[in-house]
Amino acid sequence: MNALLAYHRRVPPASPPDSVDPDAHSAQRAEAGVGASRRPPVAARAQERGSAADVLRKPVNALAIVPQSVRITYLARKAYNVLLYEAQDQGIEQDVYRAPLEQIIRGVEFDSHDTALIKKHLRAMVTTSVEWQSPTAGEGVAWNVCGLLAHARLYKDRGQNWVEWSYAINLKQELLEPSVFARLRLEVLTQLRSHTGVALYEICSRYRDIGRTARNPWRWWHPVLTGQPPDPAKLEKLDYRFFKRDTLRGAIAEVSAITDLEVELIEHRKGRFIDEIQFAIRPKRQAQLPLASHRQPVDLQLLKDMVALGVNDQVAERLLEQHGEEAVLMALPTLQRRLESAYPHPIKDAGRYLKTLLEQVPPARAGDASAPPVGAAVASTPQRLAINERVRADWTARWREGRIAALKAEIAQLSETALADLLQLVREDHAARQVHPSVARRLQNSGWSHPMVVADVVRVYAEGAYGSQWDQPTADDLLKVAAGLAQPDSRASAA
Repeated sequence: MNALLAYHRRVPPASPPDSVDPDAHSAQRAEAGVGASRRPPVAARAQERGSAADVLRKPVNALAIVPQSVRITYLARKAYNVLLYEAQDQGIEQDVYRAPLEQIIRGVEFDSHDTALIKKHLRAMVTTSVEWQSPTAGEGVAWNVCGLLAHARLYKDRGQNWVEWSYAINLKQELLEPSVFARLRLEVLTQLRSHTGVALYEICSRYRDIGRTARNPWRWWHPVLTGQPPDPAKLEKLDYRFFKRDTLRGAIAEVSAITDLEVELIEHRKGRFIDEIQFAIRPKRQAQLPLASHRQPVDLQLLKDMVALGVNDQVAERLLEQHGEEAVLMALPTLQRRLESAYPHPIKDAGRYLKTLLEQVPPARAGDASAPPVGAAVASTPQRLAINERVRADWTARWREGRIAALKAEIAQLSETALADLLQLVREDHAARQVHPSVARRLQNSGWSHPMVVADVVRVYAEGAYGSQWDQPTADDLLKVAAGLAQPDSRASAA
């Protein structure tokens, strides 16, 4: 990285003349309240860029973007934010922007298959039409529809990989020198794991000084938060309860756990039904998850690892967004061992197998008194981890709970022949240990999943597939469990 920074040939941003922007949007801001962030003077922007916390000034019209044809993935949105930060840093005077590829996306090699992933996202940024709008009606300068980028190019120059991009002429001024914008901490954005989390954090950051977002029909929020192109027919049939369960709760929990904001859902009824929603925002009183002091490139290493194990890249992105990096990291070693052992039969679909593993692992229980503060375990290495035995025992129990659930999912996928062989081994184990005859009858009559026999079936299977240490977590396993403990329950209140 030092060599990369030393070789970095980015054109330094020119300093535009100091000026005071006319407050042209005060009337439009009345609905959301006063206090909108406006463009700072040149000295303040320079100080902002040089501070420990890198701040992206994202225009309000770019906060509630809605794709018109293809879904925007969370990796694409995070990469777009890094590109926009780089372009703002280089200055509006440039027609084309360039940066070392590793400064935008980490964990890829230019001369490998990895570039297919990058090209896919850059291609989508150029070809996907996006409707640009502010969360507050009438706040933006003008309505626009165009691609996220006007063009993109990957190339190699003197042994270093570079990315080149530009913006549409109708949006360049507002994107690079926004008049009304949200201040986004890039080190926070890189920690969020889903598109819904990124989108909600961006919108809530815009209204953090006001205390609540604009109020909109709940169906308006669906494409804005999910990045899915709007389908009027499907949206009309969508039940709010499912939208709240599948989208809102996860996004609120993620933003409240990782960022410096606490977010709460506010529901507004029209008769018996929820008609509109908005979000209450409060700065956190306690410290949030420890973050890097500077922005980080978008990391594709975990996605690469999943693809290397045979998971389709689209499936891999979807699983990462749905379950998070920590859960995937916990499940990948199980997938790898299962692929290597091929016991009791080879896996035909790695993506489906991984999906089953992730769905079987129970979520961490929020609010547990034994859970450490958010990020406490992540900030320490296994050698320096100092926790009492009660907490360690709790983490171990949680890990084993997930481990057993994953093993049950593997057994459920066995073929009839492989399952019959496994049950025969269980019967032999029962005979060797002289278990009570009622246990053998239960296995024969009720199947392997009955509570009286399932523990023996899992143990025999696990010892054959993974060895005698199958139920012993490593220090890294415990750290991954600890990292997921402080996901708060989402909160909602009816107006």
